[in-house]
Amino acid sequence: MKFIKYLIIGIVFGIVLTKSEAVSWYRIYEMFQFQSFHMFGIIMTAIFVGVIGIQIYKRNNIKGFDGTPISIPDKEKGFKNYIIGGTIFGLGWGMIGTCPGPIFILIGAGFYGIGIVLIGALIGTFLYGILKDKLPS
Repeated sequence: MKFIKYLIIGIVFGIVLTKSEAVSWYRIYEMFQFQSFHMFGIIMTAIFVGVIGIQIYKRNNIKGFDGTPISIPDKEKGFKNYIIGGTIFGLGWGMIGTCPGPIFILIGAGFYGIGIVLIGALIGTFLYGILKDKLPS
């Protein structure tokens, strides 16, 4: 029962992504072909809301549900690691037609073939955890 609030937030998030067509392979294809503003609008809105939200957290010392202060550490300085990681992420997103979040939404919507993508994402995450210390920074 402790995690019910996270389950509810996840369900609402899934509904919002589905209704906004952010999980649609066709919308993602349009975005990578620069044929539509739809997905770029969603991504830019998320960035804008995230920036505002983080500034509110940092300036008002907002506490978490458990009463502890929320601390957001600064990102590591670097350029190469973000370019390489972003390129790999973008290529995978373009080839598969979904980013990690909607994988679960698509499985829940009955697209069970995406389970193969979920397995690949889990293997990739596992390999990253093993190789993280050996990668260039």
